Amino acid sequence: MSVSLRLRFAPSPTGELHVGNARTAALNWLFARHHGGTFVLRIEDTDRERSTDAFAAGICDDLRWLGIDWDEGPDRGGDCGPYRQSERFDLYERYLAKLRDGGHVYPCYCTEEELEAERSVQLARRVAPRYSGRCRNLTPDQRESEEKRGRKPAWRFRSEHAAISFDDLIRGPVRFEGADIGDFIIVRSSGLPAYNFAVVVDDHLMRISHVIRGEDHLSNTAPQLMLYRALGFEPPVFAHHSLVLGADRAKLSKRHGAVSVRAFREEGVLPEALLNYLALLGASAADGQEIGTSTELIASFSLDRLGKGGAVFDEAKLKWLNAAHLKLLAGDRLAERLLPFSGEAGRRMAGENPGRFRQIAEACRDNLRTLADIAPFMEIFDPLHFSPGPEALRRASQEGDVLAAFGEALRRVQPGDGYFRRAVRHAEERTGRKGKRLLLPLRLALTGRSDGPELEKVVALLGGEETMERIERVLNFERGAEA
Repeated sequence: MSVSLRLRFAPSPTGELHVGNARTAALNWLFARHHGGTFVLRIEDTDRERSTDAFAAGICDDLRWLGIDWDEGPDRGGDCGPYRQSERFDLYERYLAKLRDGGHVYPCYCTEEELEAERSVQLARRVAPRYSGRCRNLTPDQRESEEKRGRKPAWRFRSEHAAISFDDLIRGPVRFEGADIGDFIIVRSSGLPAYNFAVVVDDHLMRISHVIRGEDHLSNTAPQLMLYRALGFEPPVFAHHSLVLGADRAKLSKRHGAVSVRAFREEGVLPEALLNYLALLGASAADGQEIGTSTELIASFSLDRLGKGGAVFDEAKLKWLNAAHLKLLAGDRLAERLLPFSGEAGRRMAGENPGRFRQIAEACRDNLRTLADIAPFMEIFDPLHFSPGPEALRRASQEGDVLAAFGEALRRVQPGDGYFRRAVRHAEERTGRKGKRLLLPLRLALTGRSDGPELEKVVALLGGEETMERIERVLNFERGAEA
């Protein structure tokens, strides 16, 4: 593939980065990096009412967190800037003038009320709504009359009637009937450029060779190709991927739960896991290998593995991938990632004894689906604040003979290799119980939970004295209940 390959991600800063848009960013970035091309970030902030600098900064921060970097953009500069649409209005004016000079556009004085009334009539007749062309052939006198009424015109493109066809890298041959596309607005009466016009000008001037975007933009491709032709521009290669859907196969939205990158960050999802999942979403895994680093994802990336059907967002699959990536982290790195999610107990322990914090993190690793899962486990290893609930005490006390036998063994067995296992064997011999019947009451007594890290690791971290204190607490509870 050509070394001049250039792709872009062009978000509108009107909210937080949605996972659907993050997937689009990831696909463009992976494609660019796989082929040694250039990845451009462009901020499409012409919606002055909803666009904010805070949202733009948040989107950039989320992309960096995901590991998605860019070669050109608002903060990096480049030969094709500026990279904010709000700074490119002079360029849009220039190309509007070119279209006017070529007779490709005309002023439209219709109000929103008039257009809405027109749409209502068409819908009532069960006709697909499109502009009727009522301003297409106004005479100079008629235009002057409209302007004297104080109406500011929008500019509409004279749509072609010929069919529009192109080859989509994902969907194959695509065809639109020109007659079905009405004359569309390219510059609003406010002077702001419409999406289809601005994106064509920007993609051309930024030398974008490939446009990878969601299938909801498929209908935009026909008017954009008309504009490319009218302006004498070479269009890019298009690829329209499927949308991200909820479990009900509706477009993923807030009613399905977490939908923003920020929300998953706050839930303790690793960036490498989310990037991995976004690359897999709606695609087949390369050689059946689902877990991959960014380097591996770049090396194996291919649009050929993307399906045409909707990509259902499976949070359980994401959490599974997250757990897998947690297992890949080195001990120091794991502790570093867990610390912000470890709660008051974890932060205090990390400050007092970083080595012990790392040991606890390592012991809990296999029980974590997200970073946030560490907080309740940290409380287990906090002797000052550990407090098993009454239900855990009650259940553990029902197997007091098991706890007594285990405690007896701990007093007799010297700490060292096999310390825990020798104590377990002793309890088995004294009580005749094995497996869950023996280990569950012990776990409840030591952790207050029915799940968690391996008990051998728990006992090693607690130490003999704290372990005995917790066993005695349960036995005392049993004696109190009997009294």
